[in-house]
Amino acid sequence: MIQCSISIVKGAYKILEQAIDQIQKWAEETGKFEAIAWDKMPEIYLYMDQVITYMDKQLKLFERNENTRLLTSSMINNYVKDNVLERPEQKKYSKEHLAMLTMICMLKQVLSIQDISQLLKSLTEHTSKTELYDQFRISQAKVLEDICSRVNQTAEQGKDALTKLALELSIEANARRTAAERILSELAEEEAPKHNKKKEKAKMQD
Repeated sequence: MIQCSISIVKGAYKILEQAIDQIQKWAEETGKFEAIAWDKMPEIYLYMDQVITYMDKQLKLFERNENTRLLTSSMINNYVKDNVLERPEQKKYSKEHLAMLTMICMLKQVLSIQDISQLLKSLTEHTSKTELYDQFRISQAKVLEDICSRVNQTAEQGKDALTKLALELSIEANARRTAAERILSELAEEEAPKHNKKKEKAKMQD
């Protein structure tokens, strides 16, 4: 009976060790992640199935498990339909599409598609898509490095410390999301009168 209890405890401890090892492995890999540079993206135009294959490789680290898909062909079609993503040329997608899809897939974990559309349209009014994408990937890499460093350091302290960190990160994520949504909401209201004036002016010209 005692021997059986010891075996159960050892088994549970081994499972916990494996879980922590996996967390550290993920943190080390993700902490070094940087989205592919603009000049290293495919120069040729890609068809839908090629886009999905390419994006799957880029997004793999951010999927919760192998059954999770951050991007599908129907999602891409919806982004085009909702004017979040520019329409492809003869069903072929450029590196601009790939860059925008990368940002959309990362941001949709935090913001609504409507907010993402507003955000990207506003940013690309005064910044080229190349510059915007480079700013995005550099900022993302820095944040990932900082967060994963915290995860790695905490993992050495065991399960309880990791659980506490998960709570802290969740609180931080919620606060940041709330702030981002508030900013975009207020700016959208500020932009609404200007947008309406443009529409009225266009009607008068017609």
